[in-house]
Amino acid sequence: MARQRPDALVTVPSELAGRFPVTDVSPTNLGGRLPATAAVGERIPIRATAFREGHDSMGLTVLLHRPDGSLAESARMRSEGNGLDTWIAEVRPDQVGDWSFTLEAWDSPWDTWLYRAGIKIPAGVDVELEFTEGALLLTQAADDLGSSPEQAAVLRAAAHTLTSTALPTPVRLAAATDPAVLTLLHADPIRAGVTTSGPWPLRVQRRRALVGSWYEFFPRSEGAMLDPPRSGTLATAAERLPAIADMAFDVVYLPPIHPIGEINRKGTNNTLTPGPHDPGCPWAVGSAAGGHDTIHPDLGSLADFDAFVARATSLGLEIALDLALQAAPDHPWVSEHPEWFTRRADGSIAYAENPPKKYQDIYPLNFDHDPEGLYHEVERVVRFWMARGVRIFRVDNPHTKPLWVWERLLSSIYATDPDVLFLAEAFTRPPMMKALAQVGFQQSYTYFTWRNSAEEIRAYASELAGPAAAYMRPNFFVNTPDILPEYLQQSGPAGFAIRATLAATLSPTYGVYSGFELYEHVALRPGSEEYLDSEKYQYRPRDWDVARGQGRSLAPYLTQLNEWRREHPALQDLRSLRFHHSENPNVVAFSKSDGADTILVTCTVDPDREQEATVWWDMAALGLQPNERFVARDLVTGSTWTWSARTFVRLSPSEQVAHIVHLQRT
Repeated sequence: MARQRPDALVTVPSELAGRFPVTDVSPTNLGGRLPATAAVGERIPIRATAFREGHDSMGLTVLLHRPDGSLAESARMRSEGNGLDTWIAEVRPDQVGDWSFTLEAWDSPWDTWLYRAGIKIPAGVDVELEFTEGALLLTQAADDLGSSPEQAAVLRAAAHTLTSTALPTPVRLAAATDPAVLTLLHADPIRAGVTTSGPWPLRVQRRRALVGSWYEFFPRSEGAMLDPPRSGTLATAAERLPAIADMAFDVVYLPPIHPIGEINRKGTNNTLTPGPHDPGCPWAVGSAAGGHDTIHPDLGSLADFDAFVARATSLGLEIALDLALQAAPDHPWVSEHPEWFTRRADGSIAYAENPPKKYQDIYPLNFDHDPEGLYHEVERVVRFWMARGVRIFRVDNPHTKPLWVWERLLSSIYATDPDVLFLAEAFTRPPMMKALAQVGFQQSYTYFTWRNSAEEIRAYASELAGPAAAYMRPNFFVNTPDILPEYLQQSGPAGFAIRATLAATLSPTYGVYSGFELYEHVALRPGSEEYLDSEKYQYRPRDWDVARGQGRSLAPYLTQLNEWRREHPALQDLRSLRFHHSENPNVVAFSKSDGADTILVTCTVDPDREQEATVWWDMAALGLQPNERFVARDLVTGSTWTWSARTFVRLSPSEQVAHIVHLQRT
């Protein structure tokens, strides 16, 4: 029996099969099976591991291709110098669409020669042979630059100097390191054995997918009357929009505005005994008045909604609409499509539960019995609101629906309307949160709400700004109608300022729920994260003018944060987030940068006591020399200091909880 050739028994992974192995490419999503995400104008770091046999030099180039396949950008990658054979370059796509990037790894004979000659020639080893080989490489490079005679002449002159035996050896060698020569050979290097990796898909979305300040409020509370009870309307809610725009928010998020079920309606504080005037929970969608494509009669008509959207647009605000795929017991779907729900053994329809919480007024949807019929109804509802000017949807509990629903829906919407964005409200297990982002959700709620210590913040934000940024964009909501964090219950106004500072500076997108600026912090009971007199179950009109006049409002500081976010590209970036060492565990220090714009933040996490800290800035990460001094302008106070790698800060709950500093290079 003939023996098999050894190579017939070996399967070589494709990423290792080329002349030069290229591995660990990022950003990628599911190994390139789905596109990684980016936003228009975002600086995207492209990283890879690449190596070769032996000790010769190599190089890498990244090629960025537009949606039409044309070359948009070519950038030579640089070694990160960490001994791990990792390489990096930055690209910046400038339009919406499905882009791609390709990596090329190649032998760099010039860099190999330069390194070798720099050792051997001064030592007197193979001097003339080395000069001859260097001159041949320069001549080859000059021939390749035939379309640029001036540049070719620079290389030929250097080659001539290398072979001029009448010149001193140091002069000849210096010709090879002339800045003009090095610049030309860096921009247009000699390449051999080119190995291609890719193309790797990159989905570029509009800027709002990455950057935005969200404000959530209930239209029914704006203009509401409590005695006798009466709902506000879309028209009265529109009167609140100028104040939201004045605070420099970008997105107004509305909880469901549809009819609310009468059966099993909840009363105040989630009781099962509603009064005759209790409005019910907006997430219990549907009644005899209609379902997901209908406006609650108390709020107005579709024409009123159109006017509300138009008013918001005129103020520079976008509307985000809640997509709550569930039904009240009297929703038309229940009688018309009972197969869309789950029946229990006694024949009743199962209501929603998240033990110990029970939602008797809500029936979850079941996609197993009529997947096509239910899916098409969902897409119809989404497109109905898209046609009325809604381009952002906040999706309620997407983790309770099969993943295929979202992959199909988001793909279908993107194919016709790539500007439409979806935010996943999924406070659930990490694998599901990750998967929802990977299948196409442009933004995701996160665990930021419960990360309070400096170490928790550092670890979690670093995770989000790292490899996860290839597919998951965080939206740091500081509170929601469902979630009043324990930290806010106990920390007073300083705690609200701290959480707003961290959310607005750590993440390009963050949000607040109405009442946050008034320091609303009273829980339903000790140990609960539910608000007392929750707006989910009753009207909650607020006297904004009185609160501001009495100085009981965080609105001026929120306005400043939002304005700084608009002014500074660094605060619109996620991937550049870097944490720096603080000697005080109650003070967190970090930086963000985009181009020439760099922001440094030091923030206390202690809302009760003054904290002092020595912060050690990683100067290399800031693009500065170890002993360099720089001008630091505090955006909060307008003060200017001269800082260095070692900085002392003092932060006070009653005066200033953070330094938000613009680094100005000397």
